[in-house]
Amino acid sequence: MKKIIINDTMQQGSYYLSEEAGANFDPDFKPELSPKELLALGLFGGKYMTDCQSEFPEDWYEHAKLSPARKDISLNYYQVDASQPLSVWRANGWINPIDPRGWFQWYCRYYYGRRLPDEDRRQIKRWKAMVRHIGAIKKNCQQRDQNCRKKQRQALLHWAYDSRNL
Repeated sequence: MKKIIINDTMQQGSYYLSEEAGANFDPDFKPELSPKELLALGLFGGKYMTDCQSEFPEDWYEHAKLSPARKDISLNYYQVDASQPLSVWRANGWINPIDPRGWFQWYCRYYYGRRLPDEDRRQIKRWKAMVRHIGAIKKNCQQRDQNCRKKQRQALLHWAYDSRNL
């Protein structure tokens, strides 16, 4: 097992990688895009996780669309804001202190090889709930009409669903 040291602006500590990166996922969890692919497509206005890059492989950031100073919606794949402030996530109880940046941070760590059975189940359940947005796009849009429901498409990207194919 490899130990990862966390030392960033929101968290300090460590965790262990018990699986190979990108392997041995829960059978109910089938993300369509890797963290590296998502960062390159553009999400969260480029601001998300700009202060913790040392935690993950350098190659994840080679083509990442990042904006360390401030959120820049033009960096998002669909160039729309499909995010709620972190304060809303905290108020709704969606944030576990172990991953203070939320679902995408959990996904990056899970993809990287960290496993926390209870938290993994909780986050996978939340990921599965996003499928409702796929149904709305299919019902209301022509197939692959990238201008239809851009906010929902961007939100799906945030959750590792490849909405470009809908």
